[in-house]
Amino acid sequence: MKFEELLNSPIHIQIIEFFDQNPASIDTPRGVAAWINSDRETVKKALTELVELNILIEYRATATTGYGYTSNQAILKKIKKYLSNIKK
Repeated sequence: MKFEELLNSPIHIQIIEFFDQNPASIDTPRGVAAWINSDRETVKKALTELVELNILIEYRATATTGYGYTSNQAILKKIKKYLSNIKK
């Protein structure tokens, strides 16, 4: 999936908005699903796709995987621009 394809994906937008509003957060698929009121499997797939685009970072532990927001300034700038455009 390309960044531009996110324009048509409400689940990806919700996840990006969650992490944009909570940039220091690291959460599991279950936690993110609860925050955005979606099912865990759909969220898990979307989280994986966002990791592939370097929008999220995957943190693996023995029993679980957490996800956090990128610190890459170029990506964050692109996301901020995108989010401001969809809110107009």
